[in-house]
Amino acid sequence: MTPAITSTDTSRNSLLIAAVGGLVSGILTPLLPTLIDQIAGGSGQLRISLIAVPFALLVFILVRRFSANPWWAALVAAIITMVAFVCAVNAAIFIDGQAAGAARVMRYLLAGLTGGLVGTAVMALGIGFLPAGPRNAAAWWPMLITGALAGTLLALDNALGLDQTSFLYPVWQASVAVRLVMALRS
Repeated sequence: MTPAITSTDTSRNSLLIAAVGGLVSGILTPLLPTLIDQIAGGSGQLRISLIAVPFALLVFILVRRFSANPWWAALVAAIITMVAFVCAVNAAIFIDGQAAGAARVMRYLLAGLTGGLVGTAVMALGIGFLPAGPRNAAAWWPMLITGALAGTLLALDNALGLDQTSFLYPVWQASVAVRLVMALRS
């Protein structure tokens, strides 16, 4: 094999691995609230952040593997991901409350769009400031757009009444994981 073919195959394999990891973490994420509700104590924000642990673990692995960051920076990226999840949930709740007079589907579309954008923006800002994080803002745009658009799947989840399963989390986390790898490689 030539180096160009090997490089492309490695890149495709890396993106496929990130997507599969995102799908797995996205399947686990909606299952956690039931388990976390069994834990006594803790604030609501802490409980929300614990729901993000599967995706934060994936971000830790991706940052560690696909960037020149030290191990502690990958840990910081995982914590940033948990904070971003809390910000995304709070932004979605805020927008849903502000659009109280609108149709239910419109509220969920706006809430999901806002939550997805806020979550990925917090991740991009935090990871971008890590020692080996991409400093070029253009490298993060695809992740921001993908996160915002995939966030609109919240409307589909709510329309179908999905509690223990979700379309939002597997698709959102897989697509953002792929875009994160692409940003880390730029």
